[in-house]
Parts: sequence; C-alpha cells; structure tokens
Amino acid sequence: MSDLGIRRGPGDEAVVITGMAAVSPLGCDLATILDNLFAGTSGVRAIDVDPRARTAPEQFAAPVTSIPTPAGIEPAEFARLDRLEQMCLQPLVSALADARLDVETGGPRVGLVVGLGAEHLKAWELDFLAGGTGVFEDRRPPTLVHRLAARLGFAGPAVTAAAACASSGYALALARRWLDAGWVDACVAGGCDILSPTSIAAFYNLRALSRRADDPAKASRPFDRDRDGFVMGEGGAFFVLERHRDASARGARRHGELAGVGMSSDGVHMVTPSTDPAQAARAITAAFDDAGVTPDEVDYVNAHAAGTPVGDVAEAGAIRLACGAATDMIPVSSTKSMTGHLVSGAAAFEAVVCLGAMARQQVPPTVNLDQPDPACPLVHVPHVARDHRVAVAASNSFGFGGSNLCLVLRQAA
Repeated sequence: MSDLGIRRGPGDEAVVITGMAAVSPLGCDLATILDNLFAGTSGVRAIDVDPRARTAPEQFAAPVTSIPTPAGIEPAEFARLDRLEQMCLQPLVSALADARLDVETGGPRVGLVVGLGAEHLKAWELDFLAGGTGVFEDRRPPTLVHRLAARLGFAGPAVTAAAACASSGYALALARRWLDAGWVDACVAGGCDILSPTSIAAFYNLRALSRRADDPAKASRPFDRDRDGFVMGEGGAFFVLERHRDASARGARRHGELAGVGMSSDGVHMVTPSTDPAQAARAITAAFDDAGVTPDEVDYVNAHAAGTPVGDVAEAGAIRLACGAATDMIPVSSTKSMTGHLVSGAAAFEAVVCLGAMARQQVPPTVNLDQPDPACPLVHVPHVARDHRVAVAASNSFGFGGSNLCLVLRQAA
C-alpha cells in the first residue's frame, strides 16, 4: 500500500455522493452539460478582454454565458453578488437540493470545503476594472467560504483548499476525511473559478495558453500533435458527501462513491510539470490502492491533459507507469478539449464527467484529436463518444507547482 493516499481506517465506511451540480461553458444543469460533453460540443469562443489587460488581438476562452439564480434567492439579491460568489453559490444550492438535504430545520452538521485560489485578487481586479476602489480600501470582507456557509446555515467546519488546478479535488479529499473522522454528518465540497483579464494575460505571457487565432472550437487540443497550450475556461461543481449508512437511512439517491484519493508533489518548477512521471504516477497508484482497485479494474481515466506540449506527455507517461499493461485497455479522454481549463474548478467538474460516464455507460471524447501525438501512447477516444462499461473511473488533476491528485470514483452499491 502507498502512503500517499488519504489512508482510511478499518472502520471507515464508503463515502457516497448524494447531490451534485455544476456550472460550465456547456451549460448549468447536469443534463445539458452531459448532453453537450458526450456530443463533443465545444464551449470555446472568442471573448472580449479589457484593453488594459489584452495580450493578443483576439483571445479565445470558454466562458459561462449566464449563471441561473439559485432557488430560494431573490434575483435582485443574487445580481448584487460578485461573479465568483454567484458561480459558487448556484451549484452549491443546487447540489443541496439534488441531495434533498435539509439544513435549515436542524438537520445534520454540515461542513463546507471550497477549492479556490487567489480569491481576493480576482474580486479586487474585477471591481477595479469596473471602476471600484476596493483594492485600495482597508476593508476585508469574510472569505468566500465563510460567506457561503453563513448564508446557507452550515454549522460545521468551513475552509478553503488552494492547490492550483487540483484545488477542488483536494476539497473533495478533505471532505471525505472529515466524514471519516466524524467531524460532520454531511459535507459539501467542490470549487469554481472565473475568467479574469489578469489571469488570462498572465497565463498567456507564461506561454501556457494556445496562441491559435483561427477557429476557437479548434484551439484546445489535448494529446494532439499540433497542440500549443491550453484554453482558459470558467465554472466548476459542488457535491454533497455523506457516509453510506446515513444516506441509506434517509433514502437518499447515491450518484456514486468517492472511493479513492491519491496525492503527491513534484515541485520542480512553478508552472512546468516534471518530465519524470514517477511522482504523478505515485498519486495515481495511491488512489487505486486507497480504493482497493487494480489498474485492470479501472474502466475510464479522465485525464488532466490541458493541451500543453510538456504536460500531456508527462501525464501519458504517468498513466502508463501507474497502470502498466492495463493501459492498453483503458480509454482515456480529456474533456478540457470542450470546456477549456476551469483551473480551481477543474477537478470537481471532471469528477462530474466521471459520474456522468457511469450513468450513461459511455466515455466522452477528446475533440480536436486529429493526429494523436506518438509521445502520448494511450487508448484515446477522438472526436466521438464511445459506448463502454464504466463502473470505476479515475480523474487526474495536476496543478501548477507540483500538486498531483487522482480521484477514483465508483458506482455506488
């Protein structure tokens, strides 16, 4: 057994997902999102960027076009919230409704973990560009996680997890541990992120973003020989996690089980992943060990693969190292080819993709995979979704700075 999983004791029981919801460039309800994903629809388009942060004549990204007002909140009140709070609040409220979890009437102790990086920088930036002065004022509102917890009446612990592109996956891992420890009776976990001019400019100047300027829908090209960087997106997802016995006692629907978590780090550079696949592979192996599965029992891998020349090759090597001969039997795809990279929200959203693959018994495609890179020797699913048995799925998230994470999700018993 690896020591890099969040090890669970012999008395720990299955932690199941009883509610989930997402906002994304492909829609803001699960049915629409999954329909678009499995149809190979791209959410990438040309966007307007504030001239003060523009780095190219035309910029491609995958925005959320509108955020529906959550049930129970007045539209005028929702409209006054900043975009990041709207982006988190909508799927959080919807996930609670999906779980039919009653918090307001003295129900279970509920915890909250939000995967999110650079919260205040984004809020200050958008406020400044809109003419505000918040960045210059000596006022610090409560952090977003505590505003959300107070609004929804959560009495359990509430924290933010920041691990770059793996942030919302770390949030899910922490939530499962809180349930194992008995600190909460239910935990809401996930994360979202937003597009901002400065973040787009920063990633562009790091040469991490695609510089294609022809067709937005063709810009995100994970594993393709002609990839040249990722496309930024926004959105994310939230989940309600409960112990199996608690979910069963109240007759809750179970979307799946968060069966395994594995982590490692290989911080060789702030933004460039290690070319040695060993540490990323250890995270994958640790997640398999934690879930009690072998590589030949894994039916699908949702790859982190964002479309960077170095990162995709490194991940392909890590998958092959962790899965061995089973690699040649496991379909792998990157849905960032359609959604762009949701940054802090990516890991949570891609867990939704895995649960959708189980529900539909299909593997979503990697679009724009016209010429698979020979340096990424995997069982790709180019262009078109594939019918395939999916009972166990793994989702990789590899964050800047070396935050490696793998989640294993399994059909609920």
